[in-house]
Amino acid sequence: MTKRYDPKAYATLLAKYLPGVIRTEEENEKALAIALQLMKKGARGRSPEESRLLELLATLIDAFEEKAYPIPRTSPAVALRELMREHDLRQADLLDIFSSQGTVSQVLNGKREISKSQARKLSERFRLPIDIFI
Repeated sequence: MTKRYDPKAYATLLAKYLPGVIRTEEENEKALAIALQLMKKGARGRSPEESRLLELLATLIDAFEEKAYPIPRTSPAVALRELMREHDLRQADLLDIFSSQGTVSQVLNGKREISKSQARKLSERFRLPIDIFI
């Protein structure tokens, strides 16, 4: 039997933890500690209200950490070189995506941009978002 969501019980949880927009590292640490407690209960051990609170905390934590710890955007060529290194690929291994080894070389050296169709194929091959390659 599944438990039903109770808005009053959720309001009680909100009043207890007072979640809000995270502005400091200290607030982030507090939110992380609460989220960890809730995650340790497991999906079956949490009430629907606790699951909703965990979802809210995850959203707040993500928003804070994206601003506090931005991941620098790298060029598509650098991303492709790194992926080739990680997957132990050579230029010849990408001929099914690019028309020639010369084209692969130009892309890797930043002398030529990756086309949309090439980006789509790279996205599928590496199972990554297409915007990494555009």
